[in-house]
Amino acid sequence: MRSFTFYERFSRAFHDYPSLSKLIIISTVSGGGLIAYSEANASSDAYKAAPMETGIKKKKVVVLGTGWAGTSFLKSLNNPSYDVQVISPRNYFAFTPLLPSVTCGTVEARSIVEPVRNIVRKKNVDVSFWEAECFKIDAQNKKVYCRSNQNTSVNGNKEFAVDYDYLVIAMGARPNTFNTPGVEENCHFLKVIFLASPVGSCLAVSLCTYYFPNCKTASSLEDAQRIRRTVIDSFEKASLPDLSDEERKRILHFVVVGGGPTGVEFAAELHDFVTEDLVKLYPMVKESVKITLLEAADHILNMFDQRITVFAEDKFQRDGIDVKLGSMVVKVTDKEISTKVRGNGETNSMPYGMVVWSTGIGTRPIVKDFMKQIGQTNRRALATDEWLRVEGCDNVYALGDCATINQRRVMEDIAAIFSKADKDNSGTLTVKEFQEVIKDICERYPQMELYLKNKKMGNIADMLKEAKGDVAKEAIELNIEEFKKALSEVDTQMKNLPATAQVAAQQGVYLAKCFNRMEECERNPEGPLRFRGSGRHRFQPFRYKHLGQFAPLGGEQTAAQLPGDWVSIGQSSQWLWYSVYASKLVSWRTRTLVITDWMRRFVFGRDSSGI
Repeated sequence: MRSFTFYERFSRAFHDYPSLSKLIIISTVSGGGLIAYSEANASSDAYKAAPMETGIKKKKVVVLGTGWAGTSFLKSLNNPSYDVQVISPRNYFAFTPLLPSVTCGTVEARSIVEPVRNIVRKKNVDVSFWEAECFKIDAQNKKVYCRSNQNTSVNGNKEFAVDYDYLVIAMGARPNTFNTPGVEENCHFLKVIFLASPVGSCLAVSLCTYYFPNCKTASSLEDAQRIRRTVIDSFEKASLPDLSDEERKRILHFVVVGGGPTGVEFAAELHDFVTEDLVKLYPMVKESVKITLLEAADHILNMFDQRITVFAEDKFQRDGIDVKLGSMVVKVTDKEISTKVRGNGETNSMPYGMVVWSTGIGTRPIVKDFMKQIGQTNRRALATDEWLRVEGCDNVYALGDCATINQRRVMEDIAAIFSKADKDNSGTLTVKEFQEVIKDICERYPQMELYLKNKKMGNIADMLKEAKGDVAKEAIELNIEEFKKALSEVDTQMKNLPATAQVAAQQGVYLAKCFNRMEECERNPEGPLRFRGSGRHRFQPFRYKHLGQFAPLGGEQTAAQLPGDWVSIGQSSQWLWYSVYASKLVSWRTRTLVITDWMRRFVFGRDSSGI
């Protein structure tokens, strides 16, 4: 742990000099505001579209969803040649990374939401919003069928159809129960799409909307509030007289399933809520409280650096949070949860008062139906190309958790790549010929760039030499079979993008830039060479840029993993977390409210009322 010495010293300064904490609060607020202000100015000046000529019919763009992907698309779309219609069952955007804070009263629910109409009303693009749920997509006739959330007639909610020229699907996903018996009926669901970006442009974002007809899903802000009420109700029930100690311990046993960032942050927030606030109000039951975190893998926070994983597990052990690794949930009843230990197959049952399910994501029913319609069966999500276009559909785009990019393999196009590079049609490829197209290849196939980086190859000649043998650079000439051998391992670097707000937001911004310049780029193509066909593609393909990630661990301790393998753990990272999240909130109103909530918590503690 020698790498954390600086942060340990920095944390000790908070204890020795309390005034330093106040100074950093002010710096955090002002720093976050400065970042937000600069980003707002940059986004307003960038990609300004030319005025639309009068008499030209506007293209109709239908956007399904007001989460991270949909909202970032709307915020960045500046071309007035579109008539945009937004359809979503919620009339607000919610800043989902702060949902765990809402479940424990650290932040108020209204502080992290912004009405969609507030977001789009100042834009120079015609945008209309309808609060309704899309239940069918007809790509063949370019229609979406929707059902109003409002009961407008005696026959129930009104249904209507909407035509489109372009369709943007940003509907998110739903929790994955893995068909575990009793989960839908007895668990609360919490799936947070983490922002996880300490630097970079203002990322806007997609809260997944999940829907289970018969269970208590935490798919939205209302369900996060329900978790908070359940926690408080559990303490009220446990305080009633004539309860046995066994029943009291059962009621106050909180189980969190899933050791990813969402489950870990919720467990940490819940521990702080209990130890810092609730035990003071319910002193008679404090010895009965227990928090258990169940993870099927060998460690929690597997996607983070090993140093963070070890620190988080050690901290939870010190805090008294029971972390059970290698425990897979096999059944949930109304009072017991059963797990199977991986390895020996032993099954254990434990009583509980509340279970929060935070594992993986699954496909929404409407997206499943659409995938069957277009021939994309046996997939986890809608398949798109690198330009976010749904494969098998014209003018349909999909972003965020409801979609996955079906990245092309180098070996699928190896003959076309060789042919493009072999300009003199000699049947062999020199280093110079390959270097002339390598930039286009890396743009079209990002696994090539990752391969060169991971193999620590300084240039293309190194890779070609590996295939040809000990030959001078100038003398290297590869035929098609030797070229295949040189690139045979490149596709092993292909990886699916993570389901985070950072990905969804970048996709929304990227697609808006494409729409802003759609007509211009049709006249002046840009982008990489088309290795299948001729000419160049009119847009650069979408490329995700990872900007880092946070993992709040409670007790004003946060782990941050930033680009360049830079790891920070401690209070310094917590203040960085405050600053980043304050800057990324969608409006000055929400920034003010959230910062006020944080300050109120420092002074008065968390709200423990049952409303």
